[in-house]
Amino acid sequence: MEMEIGDGSLSHSSSKRLGIKNTIQTNFGDDYVFQIASSQEISTLAVSLSANTIKFYSPATGQYFGECKGHSGTINEISFSIPSSAHVLSSCSSDGTVRAWDTRTFKQVSTLRAGSSQEVFSFSFGGSSGNLLAAGCNAQILFWDWRNGKQVACLEESHTDAVTQVRFIPDQQNKLISSSEDGLLCLFDTDGQIDDDNNLESVMNVETSIAKVGFFGQLNQKLWCLTHIETLSIWDWKEGKREVNFEEARSSASDRWNLDHVNYFVDCHYSKVDDRLWVIGGTGSGTLGYFPISHEPLGVIGSPEAILEGGHAGMKQGFCSFSLAQQAAVGGADDRMAPAHGLSSMGLHVTDSVVGARHRRRAVIKKKKSADFMLNTEPKKIEEDDDEKGERKVNGGWGERKGGGSFIKTMVARGKERTKMTAP
Repeated sequence: MEMEIGDGSLSHSSSKRLGIKNTIQTNFGDDYVFQIASSQEISTLAVSLSANTIKFYSPATGQYFGECKGHSGTINEISFSIPSSAHVLSSCSSDGTVRAWDTRTFKQVSTLRAGSSQEVFSFSFGGSSGNLLAAGCNAQILFWDWRNGKQVACLEESHTDAVTQVRFIPDQQNKLISSSEDGLLCLFDTDGQIDDDNNLESVMNVETSIAKVGFFGQLNQKLWCLTHIETLSIWDWKEGKREVNFEEARSSASDRWNLDHVNYFVDCHYSKVDDRLWVIGGTGSGTLGYFPISHEPLGVIGSPEAILEGGHAGMKQGFCSFSLAQQAAVGGADDRMAPAHGLSSMGLHVTDSVVGARHRRRAVIKKKKSADFMLNTEPKKIEEDDDEKGERKVNGGWGERKGGGSFIKTMVARGKERTKMTAP
């Protein structure tokens, strides 16, 4: 393991360049790193690879601990997030399963199956009593009671395409946000018997395939949204309104430094202590910049306050970044994991995996088809069914459910028109 020490302090007034703290040489061969998840409690890095395996390392020494095998398809997400189970890592895969692994024995301890025709792209633990596991699949959201493995609900009318993210809202664990390739963000209340008619509270139309979402603000009332065509938007999920839309986010970020053009966004990072939000953008050579976002009153992407460079010799297909307390790390296709210190914990970040590349291609095709379609199609009038009761309102592509059973068919009609056209 090679060690290089760099200055890791941050300055809000100017960009701070961060050097490499250490480099972990690995034996990944031709495999790509898709994602890195960290557990501060047990001081472990979990690394998912394109070979459908998960390997474990010490973040301090680079020591290899072991690996977990069992998935037969692409591993789309990994997380140390099972309540009161610090030594258990969860993973979901295109093989249609969500699995739990004991990191002490590297053995599989449970498997939840979504079905042979389903891929599982994302999962989240939550619910009022903490017993729910939600999973985003092919146009479906499945719910299990993770304690006994029993499936308790299936939502299959809210989205028309792959559900890319599901996230329970911090401090409001009965609320779930889902995002999809169909361009819609859906808000659900997961209390009681969960179904599409009675638990969908609002729909927000992003109008293009959604890659990642996250919460910020002192009360987590704001939502950031990154898309597969590298746009960024800020939403008030309680009001169902888009506050800022950065359609040219990459160009805006690129104009804020004199380095290479920002080609993609990895993630966003929110500091609750400072109540500040950053978007993390990367170049083709592997340099990362932390660009502050000011969303009130007008949306502005500022100059980068931290720059991470020198961690990777080349960017191929796999790239991801994460950080522990006082250290950030990037993993890539050049068979190195390169932790660089100086940043506070920001979760985990993923982009440009095989799945992400596929989503991105489909998003570009859909956007073109959608534009061509809308040029020749009048907007569909949204009407209530004769037997419906309750109010409906539409405002700038969003709708709030006030009651009634055919909300989904009426309220998001325009969004569904656009997303029925699937890329080849």
